[in-house]
Amino acid sequence: MNRVLRIVSGIIIAGCFMTENIHARQTYAAGKFYPGDRNELAAYVDDALKKNNVRNLSGIVAVVAPHAGYVFSGRLAAQAISPVNQSYDLVVIMSTGHTHAVKGAALLVNDDYETPLGVVPTDRELATRLMIREPLFEDYPEAHTQEHGIEVELPFLQRRLKKPFKLLAMTLNYAGPAAVKRMAEALATEIKDRKVLLIISTDLSHYTDAENAEYSDRAFAESIKSMDSEFIQETSRLIMAKKIRGLQTVACGETALMLGLETAKLLGAHSFRLGEVTNSYKEYPSAGARERVVGYMNGWFIKSGEPPQIRIQKKDREFLLKEARKAIRDVFDKKDTATVVKNPVLNLPGAVFVTLTIDGNLRGCIGTLQPQMPLSDAVRYGAVSAAFRDHRFAPLQASELDRVKIEISVLSRMKKTDEKDIHPGRHGVVVMREGRSGVFLPQVWKQIPDKDSFMGEVCQQKAGLPRDCWKTPGTDIYTFTVDSFEETERGMKNTSVKGEKKEKPGAADNSVGGNSNSGRKSSDSVKNAGISQHKKEKTAEIPRLKPQKGHPWDSLEKDRKKKEK
Repeated sequence: MNRVLRIVSGIIIAGCFMTENIHARQTYAAGKFYPGDRNELAAYVDDALKKNNVRNLSGIVAVVAPHAGYVFSGRLAAQAISPVNQSYDLVVIMSTGHTHAVKGAALLVNDDYETPLGVVPTDRELATRLMIREPLFEDYPEAHTQEHGIEVELPFLQRRLKKPFKLLAMTLNYAGPAAVKRMAEALATEIKDRKVLLIISTDLSHYTDAENAEYSDRAFAESIKSMDSEFIQETSRLIMAKKIRGLQTVACGETALMLGLETAKLLGAHSFRLGEVTNSYKEYPSAGARERVVGYMNGWFIKSGEPPQIRIQKKDREFLLKEARKAIRDVFDKKDTATVVKNPVLNLPGAVFVTLTIDGNLRGCIGTLQPQMPLSDAVRYGAVSAAFRDHRFAPLQASELDRVKIEISVLSRMKKTDEKDIHPGRHGVVVMREGRSGVFLPQVWKQIPDKDSFMGEVCQQKAGLPRDCWKTPGTDIYTFTVDSFEETERGMKNTSVKGEKKEKPGAADNSVGGNSNSGRKSSDSVKNAGISQHKKEKTAEIPRLKPQKGHPWDSLEKDRKKKEK
């Protein structure tokens, strides 16, 4: 009943707001987060916009800006707004809800926003239509009363935009992926024919130390370039799973960011341009809070470009190969393996297979098809699992380690396709049917170059399905590419088969390669089921890695133990 009354009230007001004297929400952040004096505020904002002007950036659909006090994040907020120098009919601000739990999005329908620079009128007609179209949008003025996340962005817009604009303000915090997509579709439908700017108001990590904030903030910011909400949220989940001291959140406005991203894509955004990543200590070191910081970033969703492919540079490949070997050696030495690295790309979710060979013969290979942990952790997990948990082989002995050659295959995201789009020599393949699955890495094409034979083997040998299942309706086929590199006597060799076919010296003639759960129920964690002369032998219990409690390794270990039973 409350919701109905609010919508009806909104309809009545929307029909007459041109002649009514609508109440303006009292400023909350003025004098706290930014100057409360009109002239002082205008001078600060104008100076910040001038000093932090970003040039030659067009096609902006949405802006990501921080919302802390201006002494901490005002520079980045000004930089974020600076390239937006045209006129808009409407600005939609999506912010963290700091004070009230909201199931969907809390709108301010019947009040206007006000700053010392003047009143910004709410677009009541739009707000009312939005609530009718999608019930997840609700009129919830209490969620705005003491909320600073929207208000602190307004002075920059008031001084930068060329003419007055209407505002649709909303706070969010608990909406899940399905709800976010529903809201994005409803919002995009209502505003697609208007000249609109989206503002996403969020800070990053909260209350860890400056060093860990750098790790968390840069990894999360890098993930936004994917333009993939699930990937971004998985990055956030995996960072939180590391149980970093003091870290309360990876991004306080994560839900607002997801809604902004999904809406921006529907309005034509194709890529994300990252601006700066910093934190409260860097911006205001005299505060002296290096051990307890808040992270900030800015950036822009734009119409040009496309999401970049993750590129692993030569130095990072060398680092990962060393980490894989170190992880195995740490098991022998009964040491814990480090789980934090500085490069943000290596902290993004990654699907990896690690292959061990001795004298060209397969000695173990385990990995994951879907990202379940940060890339660097996935390499460590794969290396240790290939060495000690590939049940086709006896666990690796310390005396063998110096003879082992390590190859790492970093998988792209899987793409559902049909058999016509499978390219020999380039694609790894997963087949799924009736709860069974099988997989071959692209490297297997070197041993089975014929497409019919390749697909027949992955169906029959790996998935336990009829040999021609890949040609019949009801079988799901996924393809992926890999970025592969291996150890050599001189260091590291690239063995990728993503594009032009490259022969890998020393490949085992008697090994099919591939990866499978051998016809068992589908699982993201699967083993390389190649043919090898090595036989499984009974051995004493081996040391286990000891990841931090709550680490993604824990869930994989539970899955492994269930399979063993």
